[in-house]
Amino acid sequence: MSYIELRGVTKRYTKGEHVVTPLEDVSLSIEQGDFFVLLGPSGSGKTTLLNLLAAIDRPDSGSVTVGGIDVISLARGKLAPWRAEHVGYIFQQANLVPVLTAYENVELPLWLFPLSRAERHVRVSLALEAVGLGDRARHLPRQLSGGQEQRVAIARAIVADPPLLVADEPTGNLDHESAQGVLTLLSRLRTERGKTIVMVTHDPRAAQFGTHRMRLDKGRLHAIEAEVAS
Repeated sequence: MSYIELRGVTKRYTKGEHVVTPLEDVSLSIEQGDFFVLLGPSGSGKTTLLNLLAAIDRPDSGSVTVGGIDVISLARGKLAPWRAEHVGYIFQQANLVPVLTAYENVELPLWLFPLSRAERHVRVSLALEAVGLGDRARHLPRQLSGGQEQRVAIARAIVADPPLLVADEPTGNLDHESAQGVLTLLSRLRTERGKTIVMVTHDPRAAQFGTHRMRLDKGRLHAIEAEVAS
């Protein structure tokens, strides 16, 4: 079995009198250590798929398995602990707490674990060093560039050492140079730390960093290897 397995997944939402189906009978396999990129326009269901992988949302039908765990069957009381241990979520907005330093922002997820202050310090320091911001630990978000803020967000996502990173348009608000730095960092986390990465984007240039790529359009997946390579 692949590390991530979606089988016959359908998700619907009701908006007023209309039923929207962002995902319809989607099946997908992602191997451990892949950098899987999902391309598609806004509103195509990309974020919905990420939220299913992270057990933030549940499908109307089908199955979602991550690391051999059927995440749909997890009891509500077990969802948050599972997510904290297994999934790091990187958003388009860094979503840093403005009154906290980079160190304190990265430390936040660790309060969910029974760790001592010294253990938290080691993990936060290692995460900041991994993203090249060990010297910015005491800086507030307003003292950082956009690219640095996003790297702090990545440090926050990896500080608990989850095997899966899901990234929702992580370079959407960055200039080209900062975006390249973030994508290079994600690639390095895959090759050096064995992370499995699932990233959604609308930018074919960002998709070039992926080991596998597909397009989501009108709720259905399509292969695009030849399109991206060109």
